[in-house]
Amino acid sequence: MKIVIITGGSRGIGASTAAQCAKRGMGVILTYNSQPEAAKTVVRDIEFEGGKAVALKLDVTDSTSFPAFRAAVSAALQTVWGRADFDGLVNNAGYGLFNPIATVTEEQFDGLFNIHLKGPFFLMQALLPLIRDGGQIVNVTSATTRVATAGVAPYAAFKGGLEVLTRYMAKEFGERRIRANAVSPGAIRTELGGGLDDAFEALLASQTALGRIGEPDDVGRVIAGLLSDETGWVNAQSIEVSGGYMI
Repeated sequence: MKIVIITGGSRGIGASTAAQCAKRGMGVILTYNSQPEAAKTVVRDIEFEGGKAVALKLDVTDSTSFPAFRAAVSAALQTVWGRADFDGLVNNAGYGLFNPIATVTEEQFDGLFNIHLKGPFFLMQALLPLIRDGGQIVNVTSATTRVATAGVAPYAAFKGGLEVLTRYMAKEFGERRIRANAVSPGAIRTELGGGLDDAFEALLASQTALGRIGEPDDVGRVIAGLLSDETGWVNAQSIEVSGGYMI
């Protein structure tokens, strides 16, 4: 059985990814920060369907907490699955901010940097001894790295940095046969950035070739697929999952 860690797994794309991985027979460790009850619901749903899942608290913006998180992961792996390692890491945790460059504060900038680039970098570093040879990493980025959208410059810039980091992970971890890919969602119906109102959703749908915005499962299925053996020759890629947004 593959075991995967999904950060920000209590809602949205993370929760969908957890469910999709469990449906494919994978064990799931999902993390939450401020929503423990939502995380427990995801775990209960997976267990109801016959899967195994554990929810652990993690603040991706606080790299000083990563050694303790690694210890918690080790304990969960041994207790639940009788293993000392895991197979895949999905760096998904994050939040959005709509603010023009002229008014972005240093505090807002640092917060976005910490959760979207610094956090994934040092979390991967902390967990690297536990990921098995031949494992997988999936970094969740954004279509805003390709299509410039006014008001999300810091968010998009750090997601762009995560795309570059993905290729370097693939390069440096290749001798261990660890694959690294990025998944770049377009407009998705989640709570990121406060969600979408009807008018904005209609606008985004009109700019998408398939005529709608995406659902979390549209992305979760792709991530789960990248964690499977069927995509074992896909490496160092950034895959946009947007239904054809702004093409």
